[in-house]
Amino acid sequence: MAATDDSSVEVDADEFDRAGSAADRAARPRQRARRQRAIDFGGLDTHVGYAVRRAQVAVFQDFLRSVANTGIRPAQFSILTVIAANPGLKQADVSRALGIERGRLVLVLNELEKRGLARRAASDIDRRSHALHLTPKGERLLAQLNLSIGEHERRMSAKLGPEDKARLMDLLRRLVD
Repeated sequence: MAATDDSSVEVDADEFDRAGSAADRAARPRQRARRQRAIDFGGLDTHVGYAVRRAQVAVFQDFLRSVANTGIRPAQFSILTVIAANPGLKQADVSRALGIERGRLVLVLNELEKRGLARRAASDIDRRSHALHLTPKGERLLAQLNLSIGEHERRMSAKLGPEDKARLMDLLRRLVD
């Protein structure tokens, strides 16, 4: 994973400083920002965790652009999706399934409830726990999100192709299991 940007412009500093037109002077900050020297990552770019994190950032950025008008974040989408697929699931089960710390899940659920997207109800099985359900508003939003996320997934999958995507998914599952 190199830190160089293929779109960067290599500019001789002396030639750059001699540029005399107003347009050239106005472009200097943009060109300076694009000039990058190669960075030695000291082996960091060979670490699995670093590569996975960089990939996660790229995927999340595209996800957030895809759903920008909804204010939904990836964890919220995951929670809404699991609740929709498993109405009445207990909070502890969602926490465990998604690998979200229980205290963090409570905060996210509070926000989803405040937005009218999900609701907690006393569990029929165990009155001490909460069963989770989407509200009609949550169901409508999730349907809208699934359309946007479908486009996001197609963009991400297109970068890999079907075989590489299947291989990547298998490799990632092996890291998690």
